Amino acid sequence: MILVSVPTGIFALGVISLTFLAAFLLSGVFAPTPKYEITNRDQLPSNNSSEFLDLVESLVDAKVNRNGSLEVLKNGSLFYTAELEAIRGAQRSVNLEAYIFQKSAIGRQYLEALTERARSGVQVNIVIDAFGSAGATRSFFRRLLEAGGKVSRYNFPTWYRMTRLDNRTHRELLIVDGSVGFIGGAGIADQWYSGLHGNPSWRDTMVRVEGDAVPNLQATFAENWLAACGELLNGEAYFPKITSTQSTAAIVVNSTPTVGGSTRARVLFQLLLASAKSSISITTPYFLPDKSLTRELCRAVEERGVKLRILVPGRKSDHLLTRSTSRGGYGPLLKVGAEVYEYQPAMIHAKILCVDELWAVVGSTNFDNRSFGINDEVNLAVCDAAFAKQLEDDMTADRAESRRISLAEWKHRPVSERAPELLGWIFERQQ
Repeated sequence: MILVSVPTGIFALGVISLTFLAAFLLSGVFAPTPKYEITNRDQLPSNNSSEFLDLVESLVDAKVNRNGSLEVLKNGSLFYTAELEAIRGAQRSVNLEAYIFQKSAIGRQYLEALTERARSGVQVNIVIDAFGSAGATRSFFRRLLEAGGKVSRYNFPTWYRMTRLDNRTHRELLIVDGSVGFIGGAGIADQWYSGLHGNPSWRDTMVRVEGDAVPNLQATFAENWLAACGELLNGEAYFPKITSTQSTAAIVVNSTPTVGGSTRARVLFQLLLASAKSSISITTPYFLPDKSLTRELCRAVEERGVKLRILVPGRKSDHLLTRSTSRGGYGPLLKVGAEVYEYQPAMIHAKILCVDELWAVVGSTNFDNRSFGINDEVNLAVCDAAFAKQLEDDMTADRAESRRISLAEWKHRPVSERAPELLGWIFERQQ
């Protein structure tokens, strides 16, 4: 045996280099988030004013679209049917972005429809997250690719992306012919379609969008399509002239983390919560608010008498560790009088915020640090009482199938549930 000695200096340099690399990669998990403290609160405009709309438009750097129509699609039986119908009717282009696109019965229906359109000369582009859709291999998309469709993976692991490995596209978007779009929280997988392993299908919401907001959805897709494959989309197949006579106020807020960890999604949520005067209704699959967000919610209840209702998954959550950690954070909210409900029939995956029965936000953002500070996300923020009422009515129906958690129950949760909370906190950004 030949022993090779390594100079002490080189060994020490290697240890230091590995330590720095590990610290750099883990900083995305453990680094603190911005505090998001709002200055001059007494000068915050009323959220039913044009001044507030202008403020939101400025701070999230996205324009208010004044014309268009919105359709709420509850659960896979509705939104998959509507999306497939739109794809099958496509004449020029289909762009799809998904965090989750799985080998599945519903996935094969999408591929069949997309492949048929590609063969007919429609430009079909798909960008999927390299992590969330890892199981959808190139062979799964072979027929689509042979028909002329294109598939790219967002942030595929390579050595030169080491510093951004934790960044994922969590967006769920479909834009057809540049004139109709779909946005929400659902991917393309059988848990939303027929259920898996004897479990019922997930509860989720998508929104069908027509009108002036659709080019903004297209631009959001184009951003990550460019990042994934280097192509910059252009032309009438993607950006046709939009005409709409229906009036609404909708803002497409696409979000990607800055160097400091701030995002436009978090700015949007913070502003709306701070503006609430009467009610806040939240539905989210992963409720892990940081201290700033928890303080904002508590302040709304304590200082302004806002009715706060939060709907989260019950025991059928797909991430039991995350659920345990989430339950550990109920305390401050329950103490000030917030209502917390756990959905019983199935996993609830809808991501909805309603404020004062006027503002509504639907999209891909969860109430957790990963969505607010690490992922690429997209949301549709709408200032429209009729639209907000639709979502509020759905949440009322969901709460009727949920169990309300009391402060007394929370205080006496078993040690077996408390024990994983610390471990869950460590991994909460990875959900």
